[in-house]
Amino acid sequence: MDDEDGIPHHYDDGNRAFLQAFMARGTMTFKEARPILAAIFSVQENQRTEPGQVTEEDFESYVSAASAAISPFDMEIRSTMHQVRKERVYAVVNTTSDPMAQMATLHSAEEIAFVKRVIDAMFEKYNSRRMEVMCLDGMQANKFRAAPRNVEENDVEDGESQPQQTQSLKGLKSSEAEAMMVSMVEEGWFERSREGLYSLSPKALMELRSWLVESYNDPDAEEGEWQRVKFCEACKEIVTAGQRCSEIDCNARLHDICEDAFWRTRREKKCPRCQREWTGRHFVGERAVTETEAYKRGRRRSGMGGRSSNLMEEVMEENADDGNGDAMEE
Repeated sequence: MDDEDGIPHHYDDGNRAFLQAFMARGTMTFKEARPILAAIFSVQENQRTEPGQVTEEDFESYVSAASAAISPFDMEIRSTMHQVRKERVYAVVNTTSDPMAQMATLHSAEEIAFVKRVIDAMFEKYNSRRMEVMCLDGMQANKFRAAPRNVEENDVEDGESQPQQTQSLKGLKSSEAEAMMVSMVEEGWFERSREGLYSLSPKALMELRSWLVESYNDPDAEEGEWQRVKFCEACKEIVTAGQRCSEIDCNARLHDICEDAFWRTRREKKCPRCQREWTGRHFVGERAVTETEAYKRGRRRSGMGGRSSNLMEEVMEENADDGNGDAMEE
């Protein structure tokens, strides 16, 4: 039975401690929660509880109570499967306010504008029909530290007009941009891979889902027309790391972690949208670069100890902003 505000009657100091730990982290997995709950149970029961004794049912119960406790503040706890690690990630998500407004409580206007330009690059510059990377490294992110110039038309004496450049924001210094990328990882908005590439975190994909679709997809596009933000055919969540149909204009995508269960329910491996053979060798995310022949040749030339970041940038830049080219060599 719940109180009028929706919080269960049994909500106690243990629940509050768990919620505090959750809020401090922003995201949590069952593995990360076990030692926290073990410590809480040890205090409550006055005897030591080992992390291994904490069950998923215990965890789900505390998550449910925590989500109910924060719901009056327009917040809730949502979960999604990590696209790479194949573990369920739980996150505290704001259900009403604009995502950029949330960041603005901690960062300056210049920093927020920089983050917006980085996300634009992920979903526009490095996300084309030929190459859906949707991530970038620190060197590439640093290119977007300067505020773009706004062009205004001003009349001149001969009746023609000339563009005059004005700047509303100062932009960031290189060191400030680097620090901001680190901060976005620490705050749970970005993730950084072993290759040094930054992408949106599971928390960001959950919280920014509607905003991403509204910002980068064409609402007037005809059914089946290529869109920048696409969803897994199996779990229906956004795909920024996984597989794509070999047909360059087809929107069918699959998370790697979803494909086994997906294909088990089908007689043959054909795209569920266009019926083309599904090869499993056309990728979304980091592997859209690292599995190309261009990248592999570059690695061979430079040796395994070569500067993969520069090579990654070269391959991505070569294919950036190409929305109508032929399928790249794979």
